[in-house]
Amino acid sequence: MSDNLIVETRNLTKTYGKFTAVNSLNLRIEEGEVFGLLGPNGAGKTTTILMLMGFCEPTSGSVLVNGYNPLREPIKVKSIVGYMPEKIGFYDDMTARENLEYTGRLNGLRGSSLKARIDELFEVVGLRDRANQPVGTFSHGMKQRLGIADVMIKRPKIAILDEPTSGIDPEGTDQVLDLIKTMAQQKVTVIISSHLLHQLQKVCTGVGIFSRGQLIATGSVDKLGREALRKGHYHIILPIAQLADRVREEINRIPGVRSIDSVADSTVVAADDDISAELGRAVLEATGLKLQMKVEEFELEDIYKQYFKGS
Repeated sequence: MSDNLIVETRNLTKTYGKFTAVNSLNLRIEEGEVFGLLGPNGAGKTTTILMLMGFCEPTSGSVLVNGYNPLREPIKVKSIVGYMPEKIGFYDDMTARENLEYTGRLNGLRGSSLKARIDELFEVVGLRDRANQPVGTFSHGMKQRLGIADVMIKRPKIAILDEPTSGIDPEGTDQVLDLIKTMAQQKVTVIISSHLLHQLQKVCTGVGIFSRGQLIATGSVDKLGREALRKGHYHIILPIAQLADRVREEINRIPGVRSIDSVADSTVVAADDDISAELGRAVLEATGLKLQMKVEEFELEDIYKQYFKGS
């Protein structure tokens, strides 16, 4: 593995009889990323997670998690990976604090260090006032936040979250997404499996799209948007409807410019690269105007639909 890679699979495959759940998966996730696993039910996301955790033996291929083989070195992998399944299992008759104490002791924490860590996490997830309340009285959103505390208690290098915002109201969803951002700020690599695309877009630095056991696309939302929707080109939007001929001539002299089109009250320049700086200089030299321009942004939902168009 390279210095920055924390998850790497090579031709990772899992079959059940004649059914191939994961097919020749080559996945690379860098340390510190918030990476989303996308795809319909049965696409291979959960099986991939199980193989990363060492809960499922690959049929062929290899997987490394922070340089460790999950099957041969399961204790090392489990010591650095926190996992929150879609259906979190807490003891409802125990308080939130008692549940975290139990998890902490399983991970080797004791005494004052355990108490300090739990107090710290209750502050982070916003449950300080509910620490001594039975978990059976918690709302779904509160349980999800407690689940993140449960994942974080051992200070993992990697957190794997399966549908962390499913079934939560908008306020609770925002709280969980903010917690994921906090985890990333603490240098935790976060892997999220979800079908809620607009929520993933708020937190993910990279995504992988799965279909029928295969990884069909991977990268940032911007990269995938350009590949799926713009043939790999950048679209830079200028806030002016019509450009004078002399301005068009200046823009066309910039290497990599593909086209210049008027769209509604704007002008869209398609190019091989992000030429925003060059565009700004060309417009300034030709007109004396300093225009605010932006590179087109993409919606993850539109990208996803494009990859599954006609399927």
